[in-house]
Amino acid sequence: MTSLMLNEDETMLRDSARGFLDDAAPVKMLRTNRDSGRAYDPGFWKEMAQMGWTGVLVPEEAGGSDMGHRAAGILAEEMGVTLAASPFISSAVMAATALRGAASDRLSGIADGSAIYAIAVDEGTKHGPEKTALQAERSGNAFRLSGRKTFVADGGSAGRVLVLARTAGAPGEAAGLTLFDLDADRAGLSRSARKTVDSRDHAQLDFDGVEATGDDIVGELDNGMAVLGLALRAGQAALSAELTGLSAGAFAMTAGYLKERKQFDRIIGSFQALQHRAAHMWSEIEVTASAIANAGRVLDESPDESQLAVSVAKARATQTAKLVVSEGVQMHGGIGMTDEFDMGFFMKRARVGAEWLGDYGYHAAKVAAARGF
Repeated sequence: MTSLMLNEDETMLRDSARGFLDDAAPVKMLRTNRDSGRAYDPGFWKEMAQMGWTGVLVPEEAGGSDMGHRAAGILAEEMGVTLAASPFISSAVMAATALRGAASDRLSGIADGSAIYAIAVDEGTKHGPEKTALQAERSGNAFRLSGRKTFVADGGSAGRVLVLARTAGAPGEAAGLTLFDLDADRAGLSRSARKTVDSRDHAQLDFDGVEATGDDIVGELDNGMAVLGLALRAGQAALSAELTGLSAGAFAMTAGYLKERKQFDRIIGSFQALQHRAAHMWSEIEVTASAIANAGRVLDESPDESQLAVSVAKARATQTAKLVVSEGVQMHGGIGMTDEFDMGFFMKRARVGAEWLGDYGYHAAKVAAARGF
């Protein structure tokens, strides 16, 4: 039976991450990043790399710690508590998982933080890798990529991009897709920043005859989902963990307010109706945390059978975050709606996290399919 309890190394990782993030990346850093026009603090990313976080899924021989997906989830969850912005999920989780599956020699760059990746998959308003239409047409011994990718997280700042392109078949088919590892400055590739409510780095990538060779292929031709599928599940699990940490951070802020705010000469936390609502939030966070832990364990122990566990985690994390941030804003009253108060940042990140890598409906359908419905 899979254990959901943290082992000694994971407990130490959580405790060290919590202490570091409280000091180095409090919620106010997000406001600083937003007001200065940057997606994240490069100095903070460098510190993360020095602590070994960027190599959590990289083999030791490539400079990583190889602690596994449960450990990556612990880090993502703690980042969610303080809304710490970084390309951790895109680069250290998804790109590392994909390149590891293809035995790439670029893993060492991910481990030391020098190589930052974005994952260019979706082309529409919703997550759907099989819907890829971006064409990679053969041109002699090379390929020319033409098309557009939307909602590419960390797409504006990444130095490299893993691009899913169609080399055979038609949109809607999983077969015929190939994953390419490209330099973000390659000729014909243009990037346009896209503002999102969470003040993170998202971009639209346009490909106009971008040349790629066989050496740029990650995994096998026409079978890119073999390596990308696991990478996406790893990213979905880490994002679920971040959303659960976000829920915990928003709940702590709300609970603190309930203990301090007075109305009619009484602490509002003494009102039974608010107590019931707070208890409901806490219970949902705890149940979701168990789903997050399970997803990480299953990814480590049975990666090919992880879709159900990951989709349960993402669906639950999405709904829990929505509940907690909505209740948080309401319980704070008028100040909860103002930009000067940090609660709104939690709501905005929860909204973007709900859509990235598959919304509730996408993952609920995955769970239903796995259950035979």
